[in-house]
Amino acid sequence: MDVTIYEVAQRAGVSIATVSRALRGTGPVAARTREKVLKAVEELNFTPSHLGVSLAEGRHAANGIVFPDLAGPYYTEVLLGYEEVASELGRSVVILSTKGRSRVNDLVKDLAGRVDGMLIFGHTVPEPLVAELVLLRMRLVFISRDPLTGADTLRSENRASAGALAEHLAGHGYERFAFLGAPMASQDDVDERWQGVRAVLGGAIEAVDTRHYTVECGFEAARGLLKGRRRPEAIICSDDEVALGALLAAEELGLSVPGDLAVTGWDDIMAARHARPALTTVRQPMRELGARAARALDELITGARHLPRHQSLPTELVIRSSCGHHPETSPNPDRRAGDPFRPR
Repeated sequence: MDVTIYEVAQRAGVSIATVSRALRGTGPVAARTREKVLKAVEELNFTPSHLGVSLAEGRHAANGIVFPDLAGPYYTEVLLGYEEVASELGRSVVILSTKGRSRVNDLVKDLAGRVDGMLIFGHTVPEPLVAELVLLRMRLVFISRDPLTGADTLRSENRASAGALAEHLAGHGYERFAFLGAPMASQDDVDERWQGVRAVLGGAIEAVDTRHYTVECGFEAARGLLKGRRRPEAIICSDDEVALGALLAAEELGLSVPGDLAVTGWDDIMAARHARPALTTVRQPMRELGARAARALDELITGARHLPRHQSLPTELVIRSSCGHHPETSPNPDRRAGDPFRPR
């Protein structure tokens, strides 16, 4: 990794703001202090970057958002929640989508140099750069990842709700299951969902890679799966878009849902409620995630709070007709299964 302004400050025994002033000549720096800074720069072979000096000076009035993609209802809802609060706080928002982009590190560094803090989704930013941003004391809030030293994190509860969903399906007597989701990564929300259903279903469920969380990828993965000799009796999908694709695949193949196949999703987007059949899913507070992230980042930027905070928001299993009903189940197509699941 390249030498950072933070390392120069440590070598010279000064603050990163002093390093910035010494290199830019933007403020009073004692001659002896300037000499120590320049010596550290030479010893470390440091090349000043826009990111480092901008963070040191901290002169911005905007927040940055880094998402892997901006398409789809999940990201739209999170962004709406974020921007509503940011607007109330008088902050502008600069959005970076990394989908299809090369030189992600350079793009993120450039954004970091132009904003006071950043919201980052999951593992969109490479871990070495995350570590550098933390060292530079960048104000950071992450959505959908485990707690991280030096940054706020927010996520929705996954495992308990996934386990409850699996138990509900097992209660219908289904014996062969598939989980449709993009490649699972450590500390990822989808991996948490997979762990939750596997803890209940064990070897009765297999994971199927969909590459992306889209209707198209869900359709392709489900169609290939359902053409097999031993097709699953129930498909648990990583999100509602993948599940909608699975419903389309079943329809193309002449399979009845839930008569021949149960299908479930995650998120509870509007399309899930109006699908035919209506989609059983797990409702997560997408807009609230964005709103809380904006408030958390503002607290870090303004100094209202200095210590990182890690929040987990409750989710809720919503039973609809795509998974079938027990005879005694209420005919209400939007029946909620019990109380919302609270974070442990």
